[in-house]
Amino acid sequence: MTKAPILSVDGLRVTFRARGRTVTALRDVGFSLQAGKTLALVGESGSGKSVTSLALLGLLPPNGAVAGGNAFYRSRNGETVDLAGLSARAFRKIRGREIAMIFQEPMSSLNPLFSIGEQIGEMLDLHEDLDAATRRRRIVEMLELVEIPAAASRLSSYPHELSGGMRQRVMIALALVCAPQLLIADEPTTALDVTVQAQILELMRRLQREMGMSILFITHDMGVVAEMADDVAVMYAGAVVEEAGVGELFAAPAHPYTRGLLASIPRPDRPEGERLKAIPGAVPPLFALPRGCAFAPRCSFALPACQRRVLLMEVAARHRAACIRAQEVLADA
Repeated sequence: MTKAPILSVDGLRVTFRARGRTVTALRDVGFSLQAGKTLALVGESGSGKSVTSLALLGLLPPNGAVAGGNAFYRSRNGETVDLAGLSARAFRKIRGREIAMIFQEPMSSLNPLFSIGEQIGEMLDLHEDLDAATRRRRIVEMLELVEIPAAASRLSSYPHELSGGMRQRVMIALALVCAPQLLIADEPTTALDVTVQAQILELMRRLQREMGMSILFITHDMGVVAEMADDVAVMYAGAVVEEAGVGELFAAPAHPYTRGLLASIPRPDRPEGERLKAIPGAVPPLFALPRGCAFAPRCSFALPACQRRVLLMEVAARHRAACIRAQEVLADA
């Protein structure tokens, strides 16, 4: 019997009010994340990945709102909570304790006016009642867990005194200090060089094994997806266009957009001098989406029938794509 997922998103819609009009940023987004696994949410900038994460944590800006759908989260006590309908007060009890998030840029996410010890300690103060000695010991243990050298001496350090890699480790410590079940990582290695990126990814994999947590990993880097994910949901223009296990997706992409993303990855076996393949055009603005399939204007497989919207359909076991020519794309892969 298959265990219920820790997070199940279905039909999630998010709108923004700007300049007197309402724009739909997420269109019926759906995916599932199994306990202890990593689901990668992937797509170009503007596809809706970060908006999805903010909606799940109740962090949308004042002009944004969840306009429909559900996001069922299975808490550590077994209770199922719909994140799409929670009040601000209820979210404050969940954020950090049950679900935590690592943001893209630690320098803008960490407060420059407070030491890292104070910032990690604030998370403990919100969710746990600890005496001063236990609180300090927990902070030091967390910094040691994320491999910050001389952790005890770093408590009084400020964010600007640390390197980019160290700041990202502090962000991970801040997110995990209350041992959440679910970690949302929003492009946590984008601002780091390749060597530090590899260290951070390995650190996250190790902490996931040790803590048994689930990860929703948001990225535009398909190389990182191959390294981190168990399952993948590909987003385009505010909708999920393909979802599959990571092996199935890389071996046989069924949506032309996914195929384009994979073709753009630099490979060591690529013939010398061969240019990387780029997807023509750009993601359309959300206030001017084309009729039907939003990817059709950029797609070499497009037909007149693509002017009607296609929902996700099964193309193989545990593999769905929103394309009327998915089987032909598979055959041509």
